[in-house]
Amino acid sequence: MKDIILKAENISKQYRLGQVGTGTLSHDLNRWWHQLRGKEDPYLKIGDTNDRSTKGESDYVWALQDINFEVERGEVLGIIGKNGAGKSTLLKILSKVTAPTTGSIKCRGRIASLLEVGTGFNGEMTGRENIFLNGAILGMTKKEIASKIDEIIAFSGCERYIDTPVKRYSSGMTVRLAFAVAAFLEPEILVIDEVLAVGDAEFQKKAIGKMQDISKQGGRTILFVSHDLSAISTLTKKTIVLSNGKIVAFEETNKSIAIYSSMDSLSNVFTQDCLLNKPTVTKVKISPSEGGTLQGSNKPFSIDFEVTMPNKDMENMALSFQILNHLQVPVLYDYIFDINTEICRSKGVNRLSFTYPKLALYKGNYNVMVHLAETKTKTKFQEFNCCSFEVEMIEMKEPEWGWQKNVCQYLDEGSWEY
Repeated sequence: MKDIILKAENISKQYRLGQVGTGTLSHDLNRWWHQLRGKEDPYLKIGDTNDRSTKGESDYVWALQDINFEVERGEVLGIIGKNGAGKSTLLKILSKVTAPTTGSIKCRGRIASLLEVGTGFNGEMTGRENIFLNGAILGMTKKEIASKIDEIIAFSGCERYIDTPVKRYSSGMTVRLAFAVAAFLEPEILVIDEVLAVGDAEFQKKAIGKMQDISKQGGRTILFVSHDLSAISTLTKKTIVLSNGKIVAFEETNKSIAIYSSMDSLSNVFTQDCLLNKPTVTKVKISPSEGGTLQGSNKPFSIDFEVTMPNKDMENMALSFQILNHLQVPVLYDYIFDINTEICRSKGVNRLSFTYPKLALYKGNYNVMVHLAETKTKTKFQEFNCCSFEVEMIEMKEPEWGWQKNVCQYLDEGSWEY
């Protein structure tokens, strides 16, 4: 039998836009009158889907609707989705920070949450005092906390400041200490919402390693929300995909990531207005071998750029691009520098293009990231994601490509034109 430690049943959460609380006094009285007569809350029948990009017709919005899932003991469950999809709302309900409008949560054990930087910390208290405070909130005794405090301080890397008030900590230091407290005080369920993105690369690596250890060796359960698909892929076996407050997929992580990546419509052209008095990449267009957004592996592929220069001469420009896979990990890149070849010195629109005679990528979805900078002063003007395309193995009898998984490589066989 499955050892279920957390179960969500028909969870929905409704908010009233532009108001604090549930709504007006008249609405509250109407709810009370329906409840008194044993009838359903009338405002549960109305409300728009949680789509932040459109204007709704109702004052009510469903941040979550009909969420159902189970988590086994020792499982690391990923939760992904776009901004506003309902990820943080779901975790707040699971952590009992807020109550669901309908549905119920059943859990067996203590829940520790890292929902925002400094959650549960008192800024006036020292780091050491906050460790004891958080431990007490989790239901630990003073003796249990004291037995772990040296490990917590060592892992956080904040030993020098541990007796300094937390209000003087940087956001990165606060996250380090908060994660160390949550991980070492051994809650049965650990809930983490994107806060590790605040830490540096070295701490993120430590934190991911620690989460793997506590799930595999400690048998503890982790719910992990992140926009870092690489971290989700590394840590989790199953992942929930949320969109507009609803679960659109609850599959093995690789399948969920593929579904999430395909939610964005592919486009082979990107345009934008020129920035005020700044060099701007105003157009990017990709030309896949099969037309549209379909590219054959080991077939020609080109990218055209239009760089609009302000009304003054500029030198030392640098244009580069990366091709990112579905995990947003760079797999190919190239660049052109003005110090080697004069580019983008003319006022107005400057056109450049790059061509791969044989684009060596494996099947899957990819997108292009563009960088525009000035090398002498190291000024970065732009960095953005744009055109997307799909690679298929078209008319290939054997694997001739030089693709390597999750490795950013530079290919000399490409060429620039300007």
